[in-house]
Amino acid sequence: MNRFKGKVAIVTGGSRDIGRAIAIKLAKEGAKVVVNYNNSESGAKETLDQIKSFGGEAIAVKADVSKLNEIKNLKAKTVEAFGDKVHILVNNAGGLFGRKVLQELDEAFYNLVMDVNFKSVVFMTQIFEPLMTKGASIVNLSSQAARDGGGAGSSLYSASKGAVSTFTKAMAKELGPKGIRVNALCPGLIATKFHDDFTKNDIRKKVAASTPLRREGQAEEVANLVAYLASEESSFLNGNNVDINGGLAFS
Repeated sequence: MNRFKGKVAIVTGGSRDIGRAIAIKLAKEGAKVVVNYNNSESGAKETLDQIKSFGGEAIAVKADVSKLNEIKNLKAKTVEAFGDKVHILVNNAGGLFGRKVLQELDEAFYNLVMDVNFKSVVFMTQIFEPLMTKGASIVNLSSQAARDGGGAGSSLYSASKGAVSTFTKAMAKELGPKGIRVNALCPGLIATKFHDDFTKNDIRKKVAASTPLRREGQAEEVANLVAYLASEESSFLNGNNVDINGGLAFS
């Protein structure tokens, strides 16, 4: 398939896991991809290497997308490399950063979680929307945690992803008249470093066993759904929060 030939795509948090899978998927289908990263330059290089191995076109740009001035620099680098039109924006950057119950929360941790998971989506959308024209698509990464409150010690993560889900609906209404569609995904248990770092193995096995498909999801499966939402094949889908969790929970 070559659904994105001639199109420019930006993927935040593209240095590993779901972000990497999305960047590779879009590039395989012809998009010129801006792979954003913050801390993992080596991971971003690996994403680029994989894209270039099949003849894809991509650049890596370091930017902390929770900071407005760095988002503006990301925009400048994008325009410099690929011109002043962006057709696909995937707001994937995010993180849990630790499991803390209510009495363990402090202001610094609150700001970190909310800024990376939600502020980034708001201002990436604000800064790049002027480059997007009729037919463009924004895909945000929310979470099943936005639906059910998440696991133990993830209240702020869940709340930040809930904000992403609601912002998605608001932007679908605001940007829809311009022909820009905005949708989100709500992944369940996906086999990524996120869960390697923050979810105990026995919990993962229990959740997988409770899932009707009896397994964890894969990053590539999320990427396939992102590509669909970014394509003209989903041209009348707008404002949706699409579950991808193997049937564990329904909206």
